[in-house]
Amino acid sequence: MYTLYSMQKSGNSYKVRMLLARLGIHYRLVETDIFKGETRTPEFLAKNPEGYIPVLELPGGRYLGESNAILVYLAEGTPFLPEDRLDRAEVLRWMFFEQHNHEPAIAAARWWLHLVKGGRDLRTHEIDRWMEHGYEALSLMEHHLAQRRYFVGERTTVADLALYAHTHVAQEGEFELGEFPHLIDWLARIAGEAGHIKMEEAPEGALVKANPA
Repeated sequence: MYTLYSMQKSGNSYKVRMLLARLGIHYRLVETDIFKGETRTPEFLAKNPEGYIPVLELPGGRYLGESNAILVYLAEGTPFLPEDRLDRAEVLRWMFFEQHNHEPAIAAARWWLHLVKGGRDLRTHEIDRWMEHGYEALSLMEHHLAQRRYFVGERTTVADLALYAHTHVAQEGEFELGEFPHLIDWLARIAGEAGHIKMEEAPEGALVKANPA
């Protein structure tokens, strides 16, 4: 059985939980609180020296970090990762876009403006840059979705899940989505699919604490 070290409010962790739910994979979920320093303990750093979540523990005791790498690993051999060479490359292209253009603005704004206490004061000089780059990313997504229902092909892939995770809570980072109707339709489409789970959901009976009281 897999074990996922995750934090419920983390968009990167949510990506992996969405895919596991859609694939119907049973796993153990270890809630790991960044704010309590639980990713900086010697025990956690032995699993991922970078000190980031999510981390997927594989049967046999190996560990895999980086949310999008975990998505690709889990999606191998499923419809969420196309077999066609070009379609697969397009999925990876959008996942690289998510990490390099989308997340550094949209996820960062949500993290500092919504989740971190006093974060606005700590990062005031970065807010304008987040807004500029975040809206650029959202505009590009809107333009792409104007002619398509999904980012690649005719069904949901891990590219959609990677982008959905942070986009659906972009308003918590003070991004307004009202000018992006195709993006809004896409968000509703993903959320309405079979097997979808909300960010706050966890598999029944599988959630444990990293440091139980």
